[in-house]
Amino acid sequence: MRILPVSLTTILVELADLDETLALFASLEAAPVAGIEDMVPAARTVMIRFRPETISVGALAAEIASRDLSAKIPPSDRLVEIPVTYDGEDLGDVADLTGLPVEEVIRRHTESVFTVAFCGFAPGFGYLVGGDRRLHVPRRKSPRTRIPAGSVALAGAFSGVYPQASPGGWQLIGSTPLKMWDIGRDPGALFQPGYRVRFIDMARQKTVIPVEAPKAAPDPIPQDAPQLRVLAAPMPPVFQDLGRFGQTGQGVSASGALDRGSFNAANRIVGNPFNTPALEVTLGGLAFEVNCRAVIGLAGAPCPISIRDASGQTIDAAPWQPVPLEAGDVVTLGHPPCGMRAYLAVRGGFAVKPVLGSAATDTLAVVGPEPVTVGTVLALKGHCEGLSAVSTTEAPAFAFPAMGEEVVLDVVAGPRTDWFTEKGLETLTGQSFQVTPQSSRVGIRLGGDVAIERKDSAELPSEGTATGAIQVPHSGQPVLFLADHPLTGGYPVIGAVAEYHLDLAGQIPVHATIRFRPVRDFAEIQPEQKQGGEPR
Repeated sequence: MRILPVSLTTILVELADLDETLALFASLEAAPVAGIEDMVPAARTVMIRFRPETISVGALAAEIASRDLSAKIPPSDRLVEIPVTYDGEDLGDVADLTGLPVEEVIRRHTESVFTVAFCGFAPGFGYLVGGDRRLHVPRRKSPRTRIPAGSVALAGAFSGVYPQASPGGWQLIGSTPLKMWDIGRDPGALFQPGYRVRFIDMARQKTVIPVEAPKAAPDPIPQDAPQLRVLAAPMPPVFQDLGRFGQTGQGVSASGALDRGSFNAANRIVGNPFNTPALEVTLGGLAFEVNCRAVIGLAGAPCPISIRDASGQTIDAAPWQPVPLEAGDVVTLGHPPCGMRAYLAVRGGFAVKPVLGSAATDTLAVVGPEPVTVGTVLALKGHCEGLSAVSTTEAPAFAFPAMGEEVVLDVVAGPRTDWFTEKGLETLTGQSFQVTPQSSRVGIRLGGDVAIERKDSAELPSEGTATGAIQVPHSGQPVLFLADHPLTGGYPVIGAVAEYHLDLAGQIPVHATIRFRPVRDFAEIQPEQKQGGEPR
């Protein structure tokens, strides 16, 4: 067992095999440790996020080291059959990598019986083990920015099905029409840990695909109810709060506002209770009309605010302070000169329905309220329960970066720092990386003049990833994970941005540059010792 740092509040426990991993996870679930907030099991690791104010990292390591890892998790009797059209873009590459004809690749895949080892990456994504060893192939050297939902893929010793369109580096061999994740289904994921899985070649065997009943349309909002009608949304805003924690067992990550400080400030501006959902607006451009008196607050990237009243008169308003509105007012947010994201709160809050206990919209997992588009009508809460008696004026916690500026982010080394050469580590901290246009809420794709060098090209078994993780694919160009990052990943993480700089990271615009500053050397975490030399 090795215990490795991930960030200031997260560790990674590396174990001998999948059986030990599942045994540790089961032990920590059966007898929880005070201070552990979340856990992500993977192929040979368990990632644990904890509260340092409740338990020290050394005491946590000692508790983990004391657990019995001999228990075996029995497989389920449930067999799930997945119909597949074997037409994947990488099917020929898989044949070349294995030295098998395409037809033989398909035969071996369909004749295998897999087991769902664990769920991760995204809701409904099950990591399947037990397939033919000849089909073990490496991931692509550089991940795709978009893989279609239903794609059947291979990576290392795993097979899997992408439940939603998402980035990914697995080798695509086919596609299925089945819906792998449905929030309206119980359970939402078609794959559950322990289930057995077989793939059926649709070209050889007739398969009946179940027809899903259409979802009922939501009840319309009465015209006279307090509401906000969206007139322009060039980049659709999304609802956010502080995130949905405790759902990693379903493959659902926390998501949440990228700049939590600005999100909280927006709610304080209008006197809302803590964690009231707000709209995250990227690069401004949002315009809307209200049909009632309201008070809004805007915090984050400093978007200019313009208000046109019912008589046609236009006035300007400032962010970071309460802005009163009258019925018929049209509000337009301009493009911010710096920063990326602003948070729009309304006094009393939006009447938005939580999903899995949170109003956060996870753009990768497609969990949460729908993005807000032109014509969307947003209901406003009409009551004042829990509101503060007064609104406040706020101020930003840091200077928002602009295009062309350099931003310095503090980095904690680990958990896979030792996978990189000395030259690679020097490259990470010795040069500036440009923020590329392929960046999103999932992560910031970076480009540097010199690629980060690894010691070898070995495959890393999939393991949990944290917000702020700096993952390095085979291309050597890093990706800085933001709130909508995949729950697990298969490329080594060289370090993670310190939690106190995550809000700043969420505000860095395209074509700015980032320089990473190490704050702690890489070292394995040692359990605290009791008196007498025994682990605490």
